Amino acid sequence: MSDFETVAVTEVPEGALILDVREDFEWVEGHAAGAVHIPLGELPERFEELDMDTDTYVICRTGGRSAQAAAWLTGMGFAAFNIAGGSDAWLEAKLAMESENGQEPTVR
Repeated sequence: MSDFETVAVTEVPEGALILDVREDFEWVEGHAAGAVHIPLGELPERFEELDMDTDTYVICRTGGRSAQAAAWLTGMGFAAFNIAGGSDAWLEAKLAMESENGQEPTVR
């Protein structure tokens, strides 16, 4: 695995590309506003959907899966950053979230 940097939710630049690697059922409940969704298991087949020239901030629920994805992306030549604390920290920091189910965004 390659080296990557871990950043706090408050260090993610406004307008940054956020890649959510959680499963579909988690994504529907709530995710960072404007995030791109590619579940971790689909990343090897779908990584070309991402722009290699854009910094990618990777998020999951608590930081484990996003660390795996950030390491893999870094190894593929991306500038990838793991978001510490994941969606739990994002929600706790009261950062912009949206859901796909029409309900108040939440993290499960």
